[in-house]
Parts: sequence; structure tokens; C-alpha cells
Amino acid sequence: MDLKELRIDKQWTLFLDRDGVINKKLDNDYVKTIEEFEFIEGSEKAIATMNQLFGRTVVVTNQQGIGKGLMTKDDLKKVHQYMQEQLVPFGGKLDQIYYCPELAESNSICRKPNTGMAEEARRDFPEIDFKKSVMVGDSLSDMQMGKRVGMITVFVTSEKVKMKEADLQVASLKELSDLLTAP
Repeated sequence: MDLKELRIDKQWTLFLDRDGVINKKLDNDYVKTIEEFEFIEGSEKAIATMNQLFGRTVVVTNQQGIGKGLMTKDDLKKVHQYMQEQLVPFGGKLDQIYYCPELAESNSICRKPNTGMAEEARRDFPEIDFKKSVMVGDSLSDMQMGKRVGMITVFVTSEKVKMKEADLQVASLKELSDLLTAP
């Protein structure tokens, strides 16, 4: 898929997963503190660049570490506040961050691959049109959520695998940003 053909403009919305897309994912653990949060190289600038293309940029992230009692909602709020603050020097911002604290086995409507967080974003920002939205994630559940509401899906991975639910595959947000801004 050639994203240039889509003519992305300020009517479009960028949906981003967090762990493994914006920040480094911890093996068999959750980012519970600011000290554990580390941006993937180039993601801050990539977000700032894509903010210039898209009308809205929101994060949709499963955070079952809360449901497991490994962190609190306040811990997560501090991590997200830090993430937002670190984007500012690059000229970047996130319009909203949605998270689902429920355990995977709960099958909560908010937990990806279910569509609750996407629907909540559209309630908060009624101008969101899922047909003019791009979901960027690093898991099957991210791609499934995006497809269920009609978004274009971008799979982030450094591995040479094909995911049929993904419309496009990139190694990083930086690569996606470069593709979107290439002449």
C-alpha cells in the first residue's frame, strides 16, 4: 500500500499503540515507572512530524499491569504525563491517551482487539472518521481492532514476518514518518 495515495490531511486521525511502537517494550514486564520508560529511537520526532499531517493523534494501549496489581492508575498517569512532556521539545503532542487496565481474559470491550478505546476516542472527538484513520501497532490485536472499525493498519516490526491484517509493515514510527513525508 502506498500511503501517499491516501492524501492524508488534517481530517485524518493517527491511532498509536504505545509499548513497542512509541517506547521500548520490556520483556515479560510492564512499563510501571518513568525510569522504565524509554522512547524508541526517532519516535519523538516521528510523532511531531506526523502531528503536522494528521488532525488528531491518539494513543490506544492495553495496560493489564494495572489489572494484575503490578502498578496503579496513578503510576500509569505519571508515565503518560512524562511521555507527553518529552514530546514537547520536538514539537510533538498526543491529543489523548486511552488505556484499558483489564486483564486479557476479561474480554473487556475496551481491551484490544475489541473496539472500545477507538469508540471512546470518537465520542471525545466526533470528527474522527475511522475510514480516514490509521492504526499503528506491533501486535495482532492492534491490527484486528483497526480492521474491525475500518482503519488502515500499519504493523511495526523489525522481523521479516507478514501479517495479513496489516495494510503496511514498517520497522519503526520513524520509517512510517519518512514514508509519509517522502517527496
